[in-house]
Amino acid sequence: MRILFLLAVLFVSRDAFAVTLKIATLAPEGSGWMREMRTAAEEVKAKTDGRVEIRYYPGGVMGDDATVLRKIKLGQLQGGALTGSEVSLIHKDAQIYSLPFLFASYAQIDAVRPQIDPLLKQAVKEKGFHVLSITGVGFAYLMSTHPLQSTEQLRQSKVWVPHNDRIAEATFVTGGVSPIPLPLADVFTSLQTGLIDTVGNTPAGAIALQWHTRVKHLFDLPLTYVVGYVLVDNKAWEKLAASDQASVEAAFSAASQRLDADNRRGDESAMRALEGEGIVRFQPGSEEIAHWRAVGEQVQAQMLSNGDLSTELMNALQAAMPAP
Repeated sequence: MRILFLLAVLFVSRDAFAVTLKIATLAPEGSGWMREMRTAAEEVKAKTDGRVEIRYYPGGVMGDDATVLRKIKLGQLQGGALTGSEVSLIHKDAQIYSLPFLFASYAQIDAVRPQIDPLLKQAVKEKGFHVLSITGVGFAYLMSTHPLQSTEQLRQSKVWVPHNDRIAEATFVTGGVSPIPLPLADVFTSLQTGLIDTVGNTPAGAIALQWHTRVKHLFDLPLTYVVGYVLVDNKAWEKLAASDQASVEAAFSAASQRLDADNRRGDESAMRALEGEGIVRFQPGSEEIAHWRAVGEQVQAQMLSNGDLSTELMNALQAAMPAP
């Protein structure tokens, strides 16, 4: 009887201290991102002997990013995989990497991120969320149902920007374009109905979300660098033992590094796939490029002046940035 009692106590204790982290994402099931996240979850479960389980809700079943944040605050979820624009609702600098034309190469990104990622993680931590990973998604390009060969053509377009993405909205407004803000989950339907005709995404992202089936032209100038955050509520994180926290951190760090590398390779092959689908790439001339780079500089100055980005972090980023 004593042995049975002790076994019962052990099993009850293990269950009592088990923690499930429910994490929502817009990434579709079967995508490279979901495969890596499930690998990380399996590693966490094994390394913690089942004390920590990660349960995903992919494909936007929990709503858009803003809805996911609300559900985290209500305790219905413990975390989410979110865009920089949505994390900027928690901490304004979270979308700093998305400044238009900030980066000219991956070499610059590789020099900057080891310096700036830890600062972003700490700032978000102070606002109530623990960042498990910041993953590079890739460079985003403009794609449209019609040719985009001049600024004037773009101004006549119905251009989508992500809901709550202040940087994207400021970029197009500064460039003389009236953008249409929508949640990511509404973009495909809006392309079908004609509510919008021009979108921005990475080549791989456009294919994963099936946007490539609705567009015919690509403006071949990287507009912005896209990152994704995986974060959990501090209260949920603090329920984990220190050793289990270390296991979770290690699993997500490894997954993020693999995704960074995979996303770079994937975008190269995805760009070729888009061409294979008949999508026409337009290479802008030097005057057009200079125009949009000037717009990027105006947006950066405007956001710093308005307090939408912190001068301290921008200075740190510029100090880490090598020449193109």
